[in-house]
Amino acid sequence: MTAKEITKLAIFEGKHIRKTLHEGEWWFSIIDVIEVLVGGDRPRKYWNDLKKKLLQEGYDQLSEKIGQLKLEAADGKYYATDCANTETMFRIIQSIPSPKVEPLKRWLARVGKERIDEIENPELAMVRMQELYEKKGYPKEWIDKRLRGIAVRQDLTDEWQNRGARNAREFAILTNEIMQGAFDLKVDEYKEVKGLERENLRDHMTDIELILTMLAEATTTKLHRDRDSQGFEPLEKDAKDGGAVAGRTRKDIEKQSGKPVVSGENFKELAGKKHRRLK
Repeated sequence: MTAKEITKLAIFEGKHIRKTLHEGEWWFSIIDVIEVLVGGDRPRKYWNDLKKKLLQEGYDQLSEKIGQLKLEAADGKYYATDCANTETMFRIIQSIPSPKVEPLKRWLARVGKERIDEIENPELAMVRMQELYEKKGYPKEWIDKRLRGIAVRQDLTDEWQNRGARNAREFAILTNEIMQGAFDLKVDEYKEVKGLERENLRDHMTDIELILTMLAEATTTKLHRDRDSQGFEPLEKDAKDGGAVAGRTRKDIEKQSGKPVVSGENFKELAGKKHRRLK
């Protein structure tokens, strides 16, 4: 799995559907789609039975059009999972009796087209991301920092991919080195501080936490380029050094302010308080 094939979560009617970018287009988890359409606790058996039925009906090219791609599971590990692109997914779900088929087809078409549009015009991705955060109730000032942080992160991961980081596990190790240097916490430990489970940590950071994360990642990117680092071990050293730069800045802020930078506050809790006040 390349850096470009890291699992993303898409939302259809409140349900998570895993997707991954493969050969320039979105591929979706077939099991997740079937679970959305038929419910129940055995979507994998349903898919196995449906696959046999489709083959018996003459859809001989089915196996050729399904990819075994590694997607992140609930335990945080990556497993080979049956995936299909939009066109093949249309054929699969058309065979499933469910009132959600047509809405799901429209959703799949829109998600697939969004990726094509974003490749041609990357600014569209940022516009859509901004609209998403606005709908969730984030303030504009925070959104501006978050979007800038996304751009900085993308710049960094591009460098990792081009300089020899091979898979999602190595990306996670490098990220943990940066976070450890900047905040004295690995990602999972940071999530515990904020009371998060599967949520995106950065979506629950305060302004100053976002700024320090950007500093750490931008510094790491600069070190990669200045040192022309190649291979995992040099990249890991750069990640430690880049995180340490932000860590020294954090400690200076804490010394001057007399308060810790890392906060247990997260947007989930703040949004809940706001919702309760409005009642």
